Amino acid sequence: MAKTLFITQSDLKNNSIVDGSVDPDKFIQFVKIAQEIHIQNFLGTRLYERLINYIETTNNPQDTDPEKILLDEHVKNMTIFWSLVEYTPFASYHITNKAVLRHSSETAENVSKSDVDFLVKKYRDIAQYYTDRFIDFIIYNQTIYPEYNTNSEDDRYPSRDSYFGGWQI
Repeated sequence: MAKTLFITQSDLKNNSIVDGSVDPDKFIQFVKIAQEIHIQNFLGTRLYERLINYIETTNNPQDTDPEKILLDEHVKNMTIFWSLVEYTPFASYHITNKAVLRHSSETAENVSKSDVDFLVKKYRDIAQYYTDRFIDFIIYNQTIYPEYNTNSEDDRYPSRDSYFGGWQI
């Protein structure tokens, strides 16, 4: 996948309950989804693009780089847990040419839908915590990250509300 990501598979596996043996091809698209839906929503298009450009063009990142500080202290944690919100409901499924399959094991028990929903809620709570910390940080540091407030036309403007109120009909 050529898409630039804010986290590595090691970041995800080392900071979550995702097992080290999980094939990255099973979850990497959910990292991309989390970045495009959630992370860009909170960063805004211009700041999101600034971080992507920094990752793609910086060969020797310095600990004092504003982009590295933002990535290491805020964006990585947000990306890890928003990725888990997206990945968890699909983790036990596999689509083949013949069917949609649910993985099972002789030595493990499949969890119920309510268990998966519980995990997703917990991951969402953690993601919202890190997102709130990011919002507080970015509001205080707008002069360092002017892109946060310079979106225009069809750019995505950053959301300052990390809380999901559930679906309403």
